[in-house]
Amino acid sequence: MSASTPLTTTDIAEDRGYRRKALFAAAVGYGLDGFDLLILSFALSGIIASFGLSDVEAGSLSTITLLGAVVGGIVFGALADRHGRVRVLTWTVLIFAVFTGLSALAQGYWDLAAYRFVAGIGIGGEFGIGMALAAEAVRADQRARATSWVGVGFQLGVFAAAVVSAPVIAWWGWRALFVIGLFPAVYVFFVRRGVGEPEAFVRAQEQTAEADVDEEAGSGAGPAASSRESSAAVRESFAAKIGALAKDRETVTITFALTVLTSVQNFGYFGIITWLPNYLSEQMGLGITKGSLWTGVTVMGMLAGILIFGQFADRLGRRPAFWIFQSGAIVTILVYSQLSDPTALLAGGFFMGAFANGMLGGHGALLAEMYPTEVRATAQNVIFNIGRAIGGLAPVVIAVLAGSLGFGFALALLPTIYVIQFLAMFLLPEKRGHALV
Repeated sequence: MSASTPLTTTDIAEDRGYRRKALFAAAVGYGLDGFDLLILSFALSGIIASFGLSDVEAGSLSTITLLGAVVGGIVFGALADRHGRVRVLTWTVLIFAVFTGLSALAQGYWDLAAYRFVAGIGIGGEFGIGMALAAEAVRADQRARATSWVGVGFQLGVFAAAVVSAPVIAWWGWRALFVIGLFPAVYVFFVRRGVGEPEAFVRAQEQTAEADVDEEAGSGAGPAASSRESSAAVRESFAAKIGALAKDRETVTITFALTVLTSVQNFGYFGIITWLPNYLSEQMGLGITKGSLWTGVTVMGMLAGILIFGQFADRLGRRPAFWIFQSGAIVTILVYSQLSDPTALLAGGFFMGAFANGMLGGHGALLAEMYPTEVRATAQNVIFNIGRAIGGLAPVVIAVLAGSLGFGFALALLPTIYVIQFLAMFLLPEKRGHALV
């Protein structure tokens, strides 16, 4: 499908101040996603003690949150394509903030599960909307770097949760962590006051309005009018937005390839970040303190990798950047699984994190370039959240493999998924330097 055209002298969002505000809004929004997912992990032991939950019940709270995120991703992606990126982003943050705060008042498993599900709905919209906003707010030659900064926001949210959770629980208990979740509601007012809708979205809305006028006037003849009417139909119908992701053979191929990419991205991330601390502290004998430090270095590698990937993707192209990092992930994960020396594990973790998770921000640019404006946020959220749902199986799969074969062997098998991702890139056209339509 033709979702972009060659870059012209007309640039999207010339004002640098607007670009910074839009990127900050998108990065913070996605950062809240990472923050919330991790504070729940830290709060689980206190929740178990307070409500007498089993490990299965406690673990299901994370699953319920992710299920809400899948629902929210689909619904809010479509709403953002209809009502605006900034407007709907503020809705998602407000829902996330209010229901995270309400979690602090929970009296048992069922009401806490309900709060977590609704909070997850808010969380689910933040990736796609933020990535669409970032991609549309900057010049075409800066798009991958912009969406990479949004990816950095997620990692910083995870880092912030790791820093504040332990002292907050020690001083005030697990409920206080969820009270902190109310503060993002203040952020909503900043976004609404300081950031307008990107020009690409406004232009698409104007074209849709013209199509509506043409249809009412009975002057819908001709290819241009037909195209506008098609855009209008997609804008108005939720089912049409989802259907637009598979409207013809070429689009089905693109959607399939992107689903593979996002699934592998999430599978690798959740697989590594969930079990690495346990592997380092227990099986490699580093203890909890050193294991946490070594894991922290891996997360720093992830941050560096995201920023470097954005540079590569904008300067070399999407395909070369993904192929470089996918190859790096295959090699570094395989090598890391064979290491035993603490110093080597420290250095190896940095490079493994950089290659395995560096592609995160690039998915935002890649998804933005493959679909037109009227379904861009829908595509971002639907495809990424399908990937997140599939990737969420990684901790279970790796645990099963590690139980019979050892974690080192399970980790050594992980590079096979990046081979699949490498091959999927052949199915995607190169869109570097193309303006969005």
